[in-house]
Amino acid sequence: MTNTPKTFIIAEAGVNHNGSIELARKLVDAAVVAKADAVKFQSFVASSIVTTSAKKADYQIAQTGSQETQLEMLQRLELSHAQQRELFEYCKTSGIEFLSTPFDSESLKFLVSNLKLSTIKIGSGELTNAPFLLEVARCADKIILSTGMSTIDEIELALGVVAFGMTTDKNSEASIAACKQALSSDAGRDTLKKRVTLLHCTTDYPTSPRDINLRAMVTLREKFDCQVGLSDHSVGTHIAVGAVAMGATVIEKHLTTSRDLSGPDHKASLEPDEFKRLVANIRDIEIAFGSAEKSATVNEQKNQQVARRSIVACKPIKTGDTFTIENIVVKRPGTGQSPFKYWDLLGTKSTRDIAENELI
Repeated sequence: MTNTPKTFIIAEAGVNHNGSIELARKLVDAAVVAKADAVKFQSFVASSIVTTSAKKADYQIAQTGSQETQLEMLQRLELSHAQQRELFEYCKTSGIEFLSTPFDSESLKFLVSNLKLSTIKIGSGELTNAPFLLEVARCADKIILSTGMSTIDEIELALGVVAFGMTTDKNSEASIAACKQALSSDAGRDTLKKRVTLLHCTTDYPTSPRDINLRAMVTLREKFDCQVGLSDHSVGTHIAVGAVAMGATVIEKHLTTSRDLSGPDHKASLEPDEFKRLVANIRDIEIAFGSAEKSATVNEQKNQQVARRSIVACKPIKTGDTFTIENIVVKRPGTGQSPFKYWDLLGTKSTRDIAENELI
C-alpha cells in the first residue's frame, strides 16, 4: 500500500460556543473524541470588523432573529485573549491542535506573537481584503485560505498578495502589479505550493449539494498547483468524504454540541457522534486508496479456487478421445486448468480416461 497523505481534519468550532468558555471546552472535548486533527475557533474584535449599520446575513437572521445588528451579535460571540489562551492551553493538554481564524490585525498579532500559531486560517470573507492578506502572509508560516463567494480571478489576485508577502521584504511596497509579478515568479509559485492550501467553499449555511461543485476544487489544484481541500457547509458527512476521494488534503467542517442551540452556524454543523463518524469514514477512504497496482489481495487469493472455473469433462472421456465442445465445459472450482486454455485444448486428444465432471 502506498503512503497516502493523511487528510488534515479541522473541527470548526467557530462561534458555536455562543460566548461560553464552558461550551467551547466541550467542543474541544468532542473534537478530541472524534479524533479530529485540529479544532478551530474565530478571533475578532467585533468593533474592528463591522460597522454599527452592518446587517446580518439571511441565514443568520433565520437562526438568531432580526432584533440585533451584526455588530451586537458578534459582540456576544467574542472570545477575549484570556479565553483564547485558556482554550489554547486546554487543546495542548487534550492532545489536539488549536487553530483560529483572525479577522483583524490585533487578533492576528495575538495568535502569531502570543500563541505562536504557525498556521493561520483565512475565512472566505477576507479573500479580497488585500491589506489583511498581506499582513497574514508576512507573519504566518502556513496559510489555509477559504475561497467561498469568489471567482478564479479573485483567487489569483489573493494568491498574488500572499506570494508577494511571503517572498519579499516587509519594507517592500505592495501594488497589484508587484503582486502579480510575485505570483508568476518561480519563487512565488514554489512558496505557494509549499505553504498555502486553498479550500473550495460555498458560503451558504447550509449548502445544497447542487451548489457545492466539487470539481471546482480540482480546478483550483490544477490552476494554482497548491494543496486543496474543502470547507464544507452541507448537511451530513458524505460530501466531505467525496471531496477526500477527489483529492482534498484538508477538510473543515462545523462542529456543535447540538443543532438545536441558538446561533448562526449550528444548523450547518455536525453533532459529536456525526463528526466522529465523518473522521472514521475519511480514514477508511484513505486506507481504501491503497496503491495503483491491480492485483489479487491475500483474501481474494483464498477465494479464487471457489469463485473461478476450470475445464471439466461434461461426459465420460476415454484415452485417445478428441476434446470437443460436446465433451468439455467450464465449471467451478478453479483448481484445474484455466478456461483461457479452452480453445487450445479443443482438437487435442486425451491421454487418460476422464469421468464426467472430472477436471481436465
